[in-house]
This record gives sequence, C-alpha cells and structure tokens, in this order.
Amino acid sequence: MSRLGKQPINIPEGTQVKIEEDFIIVKGPKGELRQKLHNLVKVDISEKDLKVSVKNSEDRKEKAFWGLFYSLINNMVIGVNEGFEKKLEVNGVGYRVALQGKKLVLNVGFSHPVEFDLPEGISSQVEANVITIIGFDKQLVGEIAAQIRKIRKPEPYKGKGIKYIDEVIKKKEGKTATKGA
Repeated sequence: MSRLGKQPINIPEGTQVKIEEDFIIVKGPKGELRQKLHNLVKVDISEKDLKVSVKNSEDRKEKAFWGLFYSLINNMVIGVNEGFEKKLEVNGVGYRVALQGKKLVLNVGFSHPVEFDLPEGISSQVEANVITIIGFDKQLVGEIAAQIRKIRKPEPYKGKGIKYIDEVIKKKEGKTATKGA
C-alpha cells in the first residue's frame, strides 16, 4: 500500500478543489491548476481534505499511480497557496544576468547576449549573480530552471556556468606538464 497515498491532503481556507469530467481543478489565491486523472485513481473530496485511492491496492501499477497522483495533487494545493521557487547561480568572470520585463538577458561567455522569454505564470528576480524563478506550478518552475541552466552548464574545471544554488560541482584537476621528458 502507498504510505503517502493513505494520508489525507488538507485543503487550506480559500482553496477550492473540484472534479470536472476526468480533471481535478485546484483554485487558490495564486492561480488555478488542472490535472487529468487516470481512470485507476479515485479522489474523494470533503470540506477540509481530500483522499486519493485506487480500486485494487494490490496491483503494482495501481499502487504507483496512487502515490503519483497523491504527490501531484498535493503539489497543486501547495502551489496555488504558497508557490514554488528555484534559485540558480551564475559563476564566471564577466558573466552577468539582467531582467528586462518578462525577459532574462544572460551574458555568459558567448559572442552575443542570450535572451530567455519567461512563460505565463512564471516570474523571476535577479540579485547580483542569483536568478530566482517563481511560480505556482512546480513542474513548470523546475522545467524553466532546467532550460536556463542548459544555456551554459557548469563546467568541471573552473566551475563556470549556471548551476542550481544547492548543486555541488566536483572540480577536476587540469592537465599538468610532466617532469623531465
């Protein structure tokens, strides 16, 4: 049985959860999220919480969907109330980041500045060399952070590039000249 799936998901005040056709819709102060439900998963909504269950709790596939949909719905509830953020750090001599409206302009060692358009529902803050991606959809926040990191991945010799703030880059030793050839 799913240990997480057995627990109820608390619905905070000001949050509405409803099921229309095959979709679960969560509406809160920050926005609205929709998720298509799988036919093996059943969601029971009460006033203060909701429970996720499956028809056959012995089947491996159904147990996997049970935990997955518990996590997806829980992230939706947290997102529309509190939101999510990812922080990226830009390291390198001359590497700069600027925010121009809904566009990030990155100078990261290319011959030209790279412009990255932020999609609807995502905002950003730039402080010195730290980019903060903010939004209420956890999946979209993570995807945008990954796309920004992909512009200039951190390299292992000097650590230059864009990395997550909590990411550890193992530095390699460079080539050394041999003594007495």
